[in-house]
Amino acid sequence: MPEQEAELTPLEQEAAAIEESASPEASAGAEIPTAAEWDKLKADFETLKTERDQLLDRLARLQAEFENARKRTERERAEFRDYAVGTVVEQFLPVVDNFELALKAQGSAEQLRTGVELIVKQMDEILRQLQVQPVAAMGQEFDPRHHEALGTVERDDLPDQHVAEEVRRGYKLRERLLRPALVRIASNPKQITD
Repeated sequence: MPEQEAELTPLEQEAAAIEESASPEASAGAEIPTAAEWDKLKADFETLKTERDQLLDRLARLQAEFENARKRTERERAEFRDYAVGTVVEQFLPVVDNFELALKAQGSAEQLRTGVELIVKQMDEILRQLQVQPVAAMGQEFDPRHHEALGTVERDDLPDQHVAEEVRRGYKLRERLLRPALVRIASNPKQITD
C-alpha cells in the first residue's frame, strides 16, 4: 500500500487526507477549540467584517462621487452649449429686426432690394466675426470635398471641370466644412477633344 501512496500526485494526496479527516473516526479525535481560540476566531471574524463594511461604504461613496461628477459634467456641457447658442443668436437678433422692418416697409421694389442687400451685408459681417467663411466656388476647379455638383453646363469660356455657376453658397467654420457649395460644372467640349 505504501507504494500506491508514492504514486499519488500531491493534489491526490491532499484530497485523500481531507477524506480521512472527514470520516467519523477522525472527527471523533479532532480537537475542539478552546475558549481563548474561540474568542480569537470571533475577534478575527469581527475585524474582517468591519473591514468589509468599511470597504463597501468606501465603494458606495466612490460610486456616488462618480455619478455626481458625471451629472455635473453633463450640466456644465449643457450650460456651455446654451451660452454658445445664446451668444450667436444674440448677434443675429438685429438682422431679424431689420427683416421685420423690411416687411413693414411701403417703398418701391428697388428700395426693398437695397434694404435686403444691406441686411445680407450685415449677416455676412456677423458670420465673418464668427469665423465662418464662404467656400470659394466660381471659376474654381471642381472639388468634391467643398462642392456638390448639381449638373453640368456647356461653356466655352471656362476650363472643363471648373465651377460655372454657384446655386447655393457653401460655408466653412475655420477649416471645417459646414455645408458644401451647390454648383453647376462647366463642360467645355473644345477642351475635351483637344
